[in-house]
Parts: sequence; C-alpha cells; structure tokens
Amino acid sequence: MSMLPTTPACELATCPVGRHWLIEGLWSRQAVGIVGGEPKCWKSFLALDMAVSVSSGKPCLGRFAALDTGRVLLHAAEDAQHIVRQRLEGLARSRAVALDDLDIQVVTAPSVRLDITADRNNLSETVAALRPKLLILDPFVRMHRCDENLSVEVAPLLAFLRELQRAFAVSVVLVHHAKKGAGRIRAGQALRGSSELHAWGDDNLYLRRLSDDVVTLTTEHRAAPPEGPFDLALETADGGFSLRVQTAKERAEQPAPLDPQQRVLDALRSADEPLTMAALRATCRMRTQLVCTILGSLRAAGRIHKTDAGYRLAS
Repeated sequence: MSMLPTTPACELATCPVGRHWLIEGLWSRQAVGIVGGEPKCWKSFLALDMAVSVSSGKPCLGRFAALDTGRVLLHAAEDAQHIVRQRLEGLARSRAVALDDLDIQVVTAPSVRLDITADRNNLSETVAALRPKLLILDPFVRMHRCDENLSVEVAPLLAFLRELQRAFAVSVVLVHHAKKGAGRIRAGQALRGSSELHAWGDDNLYLRRLSDDVVTLTTEHRAAPPEGPFDLALETADGGFSLRVQTAKERAEQPAPLDPQQRVLDALRSADEPLTMAALRATCRMRTQLVCTILGSLRAAGRIHKTDAGYRLAS
C-alpha cells in the first residue's frame, strides 16, 4: 500500500477574482452540472446557446458574458445533424458571428453510452485529443440504459463525467429532463431520477414554462449565490431561432395571461361550430382533467351547452 498524495491547504491553487466563471453568472470554469426542465422548455436551445457563447466570446442569451472561450464538444443524441446545424447557424447569426468561425466539434457517432466501457473510453480519448473548454451531452436519457431512479446505477456514470472534468479541465453540461407536472416542486428536486443528479452538479440551470412564449430560467451554484429568475423568449431572426433574456420593460408590457376558464370561453366564442373535448384541449393547451373541470363548471352555470357535435356557448 502507498500513502495518498496531500498538499497543505495554504498551497492549494487559487483562482483569480472574477475568473472562476466560464459564462459569468451561469456556468463556472471546469464545472459539471445539469440543464434541466420539462419537455419543450428550450433546454437544447440553451445548451446550444452556451456552445455558441463559449466558442465565440459573445454573451450567452444576449446577457451573460463568456469569460473563458475555446473549443466546444457537442453530442446531440436526439436531433438529426441537419437540425443541429440549422439551430447553430440561427444562434450564430443572432450573435453576429458566422458558424464557420466557431470551433464547435459535433460527435457524429450513432450513439454514445456512458454505461458501456468502450464508449466511455472513446469519449475520454476524444476529449483528450480535442481538449474542449466545454462538453455538452444532450440528453442524459439517450446516453445509457440504466434505471435513472437507482443511485447505484446512476452514480458511476456521473462519477465518470466528474473524472473527465478533473482529468482534462473541461466543463460538462448534461441536459436532463424534469418530471412531468413538477412545476410546483423545487427545481432540483423536480429532476427525473435519482437525487444523485441534483447533488452532482456544481452549476445547475432549470427551465420552466410560464406561457406559450415565455420560459423562466433559475440558476443554482455550488460556489456562488444564485441569480434570477430570468424570463427567456425565443425569437425568430434571419431564418433561425435565438434565445434571450427579456428586459423588465418587455415583461411589464406583456398582457396578463388569461385564466383557464376564460381561455375555454374564448376558444368557443371564436369557433364557427361546436368544439369537442379534444379540440378544446388542443386549442387551449390544457390538460384533459382541467378542461373537464372547467366544462363542468360552465355547464352548471348555464354558460355553455353540450351537443352531439361538441360544446358551444349558450345563446
């Protein structure tokens, strides 16, 4: 046996003030963590925006300064390569840079499984050869066949990513899903699977949908106070999409969202014919149980009638 190496605390390396951020306020240098949220909350767009920011030096989301720039290694396991390119091109244009000028290396292997030794070795060799500042893996669920609810199965995968971070001084972003219907749970606890995922992150970013057009971003850091929440908007620009933080003025000018009952009434009022339950659910973008409750209340109040063709306003 041999003794583990040690160093006096006073001789440990220090980080210059203001230089511990990769992206100021969002992600630390050489940190691991999660970009999490329910489906369709722009998690992948945020991860790609981080990639463009680190590779270009442009502010992420149009607000957060990139303080340590360099190569990005991206594995987008769910999207076709042409979709990844289209999104990156749109984000690059929105930041006034050309995609050709960005050092973003995209893994094109059909799959990368963190629970397979050969794939872990291949990923390690790729990181060792390319030496990226930032490694993005999107999403976690496509990178293993383990039971995410079992700590004993999830912990080794996260430990491997931590080893990558330490061995190659790389920041690691893991895109991960939140539980469905977890909007009222504390963000970290809403992540799907084992609590190991929440505990593992040095920096975690959480996305929650407020309306069809606005998603809120909250931050969580191991070594810094959180910032936000921030309201994000997805914009169309030059044929592509980009994310940005909304200003206080823009938020103030937005109309207050309609309550669910009013949305159902407006949908019926705008329709030329009775609407079925399925049509109302799709039009109002609400869950079946909520639509049923509202329809029952409106019928009891005599404000709507049910016909063989569907629901209509009372005359």
